[in-house]
Amino acid sequence: MSRDEWINTHYMINVNLSKNLSKYLSLVFLVIPFYLFADDMGVNDDYHIELESIHVNEITNSAWENQIVEKNFYDNPYQISLFSPQNGEDSDRLWSQTQSVFAYGIGVTAVLYFLPESFSNWDTEGEDFIKWGRNVKMGPLWDRDKVLVNWLGHPYFGGIYYQVARKSGYRQWDSFVYGLLMSTLYWEYGVEAVAEPPSIQDLVITPLLGWAWGEWAFNQEQIIRRDGGQIWGSDIIGSTVLALLDPIDSLGTGINNLFGYEVIRAGTGNISMNDVNINGGVDSEYYAQINLAYTFGNGQHYSSTQAPHYYQQTNDPLDYSVVGLSYGIGYVDLDSYWQKDKGQTTEYSLGMYFSRSFSTRVSYSKGKLKDLNTNKKINYENYSINAQYYFDTEKNIRPFISAGFGEMLRERDNEKKVFQVNLGAGFHCKITNNIAIKTDVRHYYSVCTKTSENAFALNVVYRLGKGEWY
Repeated sequence: MSRDEWINTHYMINVNLSKNLSKYLSLVFLVIPFYLFADDMGVNDDYHIELESIHVNEITNSAWENQIVEKNFYDNPYQISLFSPQNGEDSDRLWSQTQSVFAYGIGVTAVLYFLPESFSNWDTEGEDFIKWGRNVKMGPLWDRDKVLVNWLGHPYFGGIYYQVARKSGYRQWDSFVYGLLMSTLYWEYGVEAVAEPPSIQDLVITPLLGWAWGEWAFNQEQIIRRDGGQIWGSDIIGSTVLALLDPIDSLGTGINNLFGYEVIRAGTGNISMNDVNINGGVDSEYYAQINLAYTFGNGQHYSSTQAPHYYQQTNDPLDYSVVGLSYGIGYVDLDSYWQKDKGQTTEYSLGMYFSRSFSTRVSYSKGKLKDLNTNKKINYENYSINAQYYFDTEKNIRPFISAGFGEMLRERDNEKKVFQVNLGAGFHCKITNNIAIKTDVRHYYSVCTKTSENAFALNVVYRLGKGEWY
């Protein structure tokens, strides 16, 4: 289906100015922009108002599913077309939306700047440029942000970045790369570095889980629009949810409507207000009509349970199913140099399973170990970036070797961290497409302190989306 094929969804909002004040109030924010430009639009002082429509003359939201792709394009699924679109991707829209993200970021920064430091962890004292340089040089660090901030807030904004590219006609992989660049360069090493050092967790969580959230939000928006923009029969709930799913696009559409022309390539359709005669011309009422155009694949109406998968529509073998999380338990035996007893740990990881033979993960383990000098429990943490290479890739039980680097941290004190390299080996046992069991042993070594640590872990791995379906 070409980009010129689209569906018009008409929302008729009936406003009786004389008899229904509540409906009139619901249009206040819609009418204000027209009122501000009343002289230019020919609005008189009578109730008989004829306003010009605001038109977007072309569809600005597009989807990779509708692009015509060469048959051999997916032979190299990890190729990046973000900077050299070759299959109809809308680079102009992407650039326009990117500019708007930078503009909106100023507002978000202002909000975070004035939030309590206990919530945001932002240090707002001192000269901003000097702080930015110091923080960039210091990071990235393992941050202590609240769970809601790290695991809900960052994936949400990562999903917003992702949708900027996804709605500009880019495939999932390119949209992820865009989100990775925006969350890393624009946010972690840009805006947020003014207040705090870049965060290791955020550099990984934002783009990876943002990919999953952004794709889900992208599809949910289409489903809601196919259902007339309503949720539970309510236009208000539907509009609110649509704005939350993609606030960047919603803000862009609102700005276009405010100024009466396309300032930002966002949203589609037009808005018009008309005086309509009823009761044989005896009475009249005012109607606001919003016409939205959106690309919906083949244009068929189907529910979320019937929606075709991305692969079925595109034959693209690469989607957010490559993202996987794990949780488990472990055991660590530290070098005698540290005078800490061996003990149990809790294990977490988040990474990408590029194929049955290769994956990369950020792993984190923590525990309470007894200090042999004081007999007190102290905090032990270890985080590292690791790559895994798997053997016997056609089998469900696959041995693997791993290598990586990271840091060991004691007592949550960045002054007590030690850089380490590590080697390991283990087994990956596939249970279902989405669930696997992983067990491995790792050996850590620090060149600085000439110390060695050994660790064992048993984890449950969960793959998002379709999981390991290939």
